[in-house]
Amino acid sequence: MKILPIHPEIIEYLKKRNLIKKFEKQTGLFENNPFHPSLETELLEPRYLRFWSFRIDKKYRAIFIFREKDIIEIIDANNHYR
Repeated sequence: MKILPIHPEIIEYLKKRNLIKKFEKQTGLFENNPFHPSLETELLEPRYLRFWSFRIDKKYRAIFIFREKDIIEIIDANNHYR
């Protein structure tokens, strides 16, 4: 699985919340197995929009879309409970 370059605003969001190391660990898992159990990868509602998420930690998730079969773009990182 290939992840397209992350937008600078997302990187800044992660830095402000001290999530860079966790994000790098989780994206490493994702690249090897997008459905690794600790990622809790899920298709978000409404399903027809085809937005997916995986866990960065218990509070934060990365939102992504599939560009092609094995290429994804992370479009957001956010607080899962807001």
